[in-house]
Amino acid sequence: MSDIFGRNPVIEALRNDVTINKIWLAKGEQKGSVKEIIALAKEKKIIVQEVERAKLDAMFAGENHQGVAASIAAANYIEWEEILQIAEAKGEQPLIVILDELEDPHNLGAIMRNVDAVGAHGIIIPKRRAVALTEGVAKASAGAIAHVPVARVGNLVQVMEELKERGVWIAGAAMNGAPMYKQDMTGPLAIVIGNEGKGISRLVQKNCDFMVSIPMQGKINSLNASVAAGILLYEVHRQRTIGK
Repeated sequence: MSDIFGRNPVIEALRNDVTINKIWLAKGEQKGSVKEIIALAKEKKIIVQEVERAKLDAMFAGENHQGVAASIAAANYIEWEEILQIAEAKGEQPLIVILDELEDPHNLGAIMRNVDAVGAHGIIIPKRRAVALTEGVAKASAGAIAHVPVARVGNLVQVMEELKERGVWIAGAAMNGAPMYKQDMTGPLAIVIGNEGKGISRLVQKNCDFMVSIPMQGKINSLNASVAAGILLYEVHRQRTIGK
């Protein structure tokens, strides 16, 4: 992960619109230039997380971090509406992947490779309780991070509702869904992939138009998130290019 530390470097990053995933602030640090950091972060809707000073000491051993540090994104985010514009410019039906609290950077990186491979138009991730565009994600993506647009949003459900208003169907990946071969996925579509352990959250699942599953015959009843995303994306690709 690309991190910076110290009050002035963090302030400069904020003033110059550097894409920041999160700011860490040592508990009790509220005076002087820290107030400006908090104000700028609030203005730019950047998460500020209070942590024990010992955590920053461990992260920046031997360095004078001044109780402040920031995680810098490995790539710039876009607005989610731009993903629809990208599809429209190509004359294609939108194909989007929505990640509900995915935590593993290797999974996100692998999903980015899948998205690029099938020509999908972008990924939407939440700002909280989810992996961001870190250096680990960049490495796992094997270069796909430079080609796959990613939007980071504050309210996933609200964006899902707006996508539906624009004619995009929302399909959630779940074991109790209809087999993917039997579901028409040729129209404007967003596929929701859930958390590695908990799956799709209740509220997000409630706002899906339908649930879709991957037929399985073995003794293991679930797949890795990036593998599941890849299989579903290629089924959409198959339906759109070859037919059902």
